Amino acid sequence: MNDMTDWARVAAMTDSNIEEAVASDPDTFIPDAKWFEKAQIVMPKVKETVTLRLDPDVLKWFRHDGRGYQTRINAVLRAFVEAQEHRVRS
Repeated sequence: MNDMTDWARVAAMTDSNIEEAVASDPDTFIPDAKWFEKAQIVMPKVKETVTLRLDPDVLKWFRHDGRGYQTRINAVLRAFVEAQEHRVRS
């Protein structure tokens, strides 16, 4: 995976620059005390180990971005299952 981060620019940023960047990001979420009062610890589910046969080109596509390819495969399968849940409940 190619790292496209401009590390020299990052290293040159002051605390003020970082605070401005965070404040201007519409996706920023900074939890406050009220949020922490309601927060709950959620332990991840234990995953099962399985043997799965995949087409070589499919596996190559998922492996292209490096580590975490099994997690990405799981995310795609989960999205499919969730999209199909209405069929199971009907």
